[in-house]
Amino acid sequence: MPLAVSTNYSFIVPSGTMMIHPVRMTGMVIGTAQTYEYFEMIQDRILTFVSTHADIAYDQLKALMHNTKMLTRDLGTVLVGDQAVEAGLINQVGGIKEALGKLYQMIDQRERKNRRK
Repeated sequence: MPLAVSTNYSFIVPSGTMMIHPVRMTGMVIGTAQTYEYFEMIQDRILTFVSTHADIAYDQLKALMHNTKMLTRDLGTVLVGDQAVEAGLINQVGGIKEALGKLYQMIDQRERKNRRK
């Protein structure tokens, strides 16, 4: 998810999926309270980054992350293609053709802007 929103414009193929889930860890946990606080801090950093770089509110993203109704015996939400766009995490559904079209459009806009200077 952070990778998807770290760009100016993002695409997802129609069958592409995004899994939004809380921070997880495997292995030994020493000090439960400290580990929980650490997870909360990391999760807050991720939620803040994604919500400031995408068209989704912090609380809406957190709700998707802690959804208990979708994944059996787990937390999180799976979004497919259009759902990721509707949620505001991805800009557009499309493949290479659409991505190249958008890239050329952005290059043209940049060139026009530079000519005006």
